[in-house]
Amino acid sequence: MAAQIQYADVEVGTELPTATFPVTRATLVQYAGASGDFNPIHWNEKFAKEVGLPDVIAHGMFTMAEAIRVVTDWVGDPGAVVEYGVRFTKPVVVPNDEQGGLIEVTGKVAAKLDDNRVRVDLTAMSAGQKVLGMSRAVVTLA
Repeated sequence: MAAQIQYADVEVGTELPTATFPVTRATLVQYAGASGDFNPIHWNEKFAKEVGLPDVIAHGMFTMAEAIRVVTDWVGDPGAVVEYGVRFTKPVVVPNDEQGGLIEVTGKVAAKLDDNRVRVDLTAMSAGQKVLGMSRAVVTLA
């Protein structure tokens, strides 16, 4: 599959469609099974609070993966992402209720690079707090 977005059609400042990703305790248990990361801060409320967290928190790598979905959905090809990095700034708190937590992600083209590549800067928020810093992806476009 190739990128669906044309390099010539994109300008610095182009905004990607915003997305909101729900996170429930069940989602975290599923992710723990897939990733092998069974740290109790991601599923045991009592333990999470004992170590000073406000509640169970999402896995950092889960949060990172949800954020990049804004880019892969926009470009139409996950293989078009050639670089991706973030700094974890705040945890995504996941209350034990039906709604759980939300990760809200916005993105925009920050730079046009050589070889049909663009840099996309992402902003990931949860409960009004920025949960990822320096979240940037380099993507090869058609």
